[in-house]
Amino acid sequence: MMAVTQLKTAARSATTDAEDITETVRAILADIAAEGEDAARRYADRFDGYDGNLILTRDEIDAAGAQVSAQLKDDIRYAYENIRTFAEAQKATIGDFEIEVRPGLFAGQRAIPCNAAGCYVPGGRYAHIASAMMTVTTAKVAGCRHIVACSPPQKGQGVHPAIVYTADLCGADAILAMGGVQGVAAMANGLFGLPRADILVGPGNQFVAEAKRLLFGQVGIDMFAGPTDSLILADDSADPEFVAWDLVGQAEHGYNSPVWLVTDDRALAERVMDRVPALIASLPELNRRNAAAAWRDHAEIFLCDSPEDMAALSDRIAPEHLHVQARDLDWWLGRLSCYGSLFLGEETTVAFGDKASGTNHVLPTSGAARYTGGLSVHKYMKLVTWQRAMPQAVLPLAEATARISRLEGMEGHARTADIRVEKYAALHRGDPHVAGGT
Repeated sequence: MMAVTQLKTAARSATTDAEDITETVRAILADIAAEGEDAARRYADRFDGYDGNLILTRDEIDAAGAQVSAQLKDDIRYAYENIRTFAEAQKATIGDFEIEVRPGLFAGQRAIPCNAAGCYVPGGRYAHIASAMMTVTTAKVAGCRHIVACSPPQKGQGVHPAIVYTADLCGADAILAMGGVQGVAAMANGLFGLPRADILVGPGNQFVAEAKRLLFGQVGIDMFAGPTDSLILADDSADPEFVAWDLVGQAEHGYNSPVWLVTDDRALAERVMDRVPALIASLPELNRRNAAAAWRDHAEIFLCDSPEDMAALSDRIAPEHLHVQARDLDWWLGRLSCYGSLFLGEETTVAFGDKASGTNHVLPTSGAARYTGGLSVHKYMKLVTWQRAMPQAVLPLAEATARISRLEGMEGHARTADIRVEKYAALHRGDPHVAGGT
């Protein structure tokens, strides 16, 4: 049994906050599936209010890049190189192989990238250039043949220039100026001259998330996404100012973004609770409004008796982002098992991973870290298998297959094995003609 005291309780949850948007999204998807580009343009006119090119031209991409400052370009390249380096190391962990399971019976694996990837890059409240890096770069490293970056245009302005520059730098083959459900549907249905996406990835609002959920099966998706969340594990060695700011920094994502503090030090918890409201008040208006609502309605603080209790509670919550600000970081690294991405030490804030350190920021939310990790090169790759039996391996393999099939009541399966038993039994009688495989 865990010894846990709750010092701050959430007034709401992602479940109680969820709006019933399924039918709205379903109707939009159905219209676009039936009417194609005409319907997509109609919804784009309605929701995006944009009348420019939907597929950006080379001149438009270059013009957008010219609007990005040299310093920001350097920062984007720095982050991109980190993300690409990490993705290349991930790709090196999987590959093709072949083994001889038994004499003459061979089996193998091939790692094959998806042909076409659709990467959604949010551009509404915030210009998520990091999302372009995270999604497009990993698709490129995986070896996808065609990559679309899709981002909502702003009225009278188009897609944010930094998003355009970043998507192009990271390897996007096309940039689609379309937001929301209509943008996701355009990629899934292969509209505007684009190939049909094999996989859709990237964060977005609840409409984008629901569109991806409803399209799953027709296309692959990275994951079912809910509001972003973050948990901090802290002991009495943690700096309350760092802890408070790191909670606030994640709460600004949105009004329904949960943040948790789990600690074994009451003084730290009380200091953080006292400090957070003032830090939120110092933010710009939009950030302040989001963080204040998230802290009021979704933040929770837990006081535990021991580090083991803290770790057990964290694994039960399974946060998207998990930040340890405590002693003995190696113990925590070895003990914790349920998280999207782990940040060790006060030096390593979650924002580093969100933007520039190299690991991917498209991560499992709402407790999904219990069973899955985040976006990676592997998500764009299919691990497929193959097998080949030489003549000398056929008889025992066919006999076992026939018996198992008949036990299951699958006579057709059994007979496909029987005819091979009949032919290849000659091998075991020393027939050299059969041994040669003819």
